[in-house]
Amino acid sequence: MSDLQIRPLQDSDIPTVVNWARLEDFAPGIGDITIYRNTDRQGIWLGWQGDTPVGCIAGVKYNQCFGFIGLYIVQRDFRGHGHGHQLWETALNHLSDVDCIGLEAAPKLIDHYGEWGFRSDAKTIRWQLHNRHPEANVQHRADQSGLEVIRGVNLTMEAVHEYDAKREATPRHHFLTQWLSHPAGDVMTLMDNAGQCHGFARIRPCLLPIAEGWRIGPILADSAELARVLLDRLLIDHPGVVLIDSPATNQSAAMVLSSLGFKQVSATTRMYRGTVKPLHNDAVFGLACLELG
Repeated sequence: MSDLQIRPLQDSDIPTVVNWARLEDFAPGIGDITIYRNTDRQGIWLGWQGDTPVGCIAGVKYNQCFGFIGLYIVQRDFRGHGHGHQLWETALNHLSDVDCIGLEAAPKLIDHYGEWGFRSDAKTIRWQLHNRHPEANVQHRADQSGLEVIRGVNLTMEAVHEYDAKREATPRHHFLTQWLSHPAGDVMTLMDNAGQCHGFARIRPCLLPIAEGWRIGPILADSAELARVLLDRLLIDHPGVVLIDSPATNQSAAMVLSSLGFKQVSATTRMYRGTVKPLHNDAVFGLACLELG
């Protein structure tokens, strides 16, 4: 029997969890864990054996319709003792009154999650680019579309929220406000003269196992051409390794990313348990993060 003590994440625990995620090749973005915690104050836990932290998990409620499990890690030296099972049950219990729970499953864990009632939906592909010559990506296509590229603090959050709500299956106002307002990285939106949003994206610095890089997400756009506009502008200022997690159901995303030189490096499977399942939307070219869907 595991003698694990499970406690809510504290601010002082965040560097430990970030380091674990980095070593597991989750490529955590700068500030990500704090935003996960703020999205649902009760939604991230650490498991302790005495004074030693040994594992963590996130079980975050967006609302009563939808929650998500991620950031599920047990330190290698402490595996095989039931600690992961206790963390898993803690997250599930927290989400027990949510209509639908989602997660991203590594290939070897799909059958395991299936035993808990989760069903496979579609693959999520991680794409990687070694952005050595970012100036080659600039196409200046925004002018051709008649839309203006708005950067950072100048974006109209209300218009972005309205755009996002029509393309995501559940409202995520609190999460998205924090995500797009975080000072790390850059945010861009595509706006028309009437103040309507036609796409938005964020790039942020991330921690790779032995280096640093960039993650793009979310990226939503009306079309593949407009997604390319956003990607062009984000890549020009951010050389190095760039990662995007893209739903495999959006075939246009694969074409756009391939045309920019991105390569597929890994895949997970989106799984759901419950009665309400988010619909696929071809406007979604990249997810904000795998840990919160």
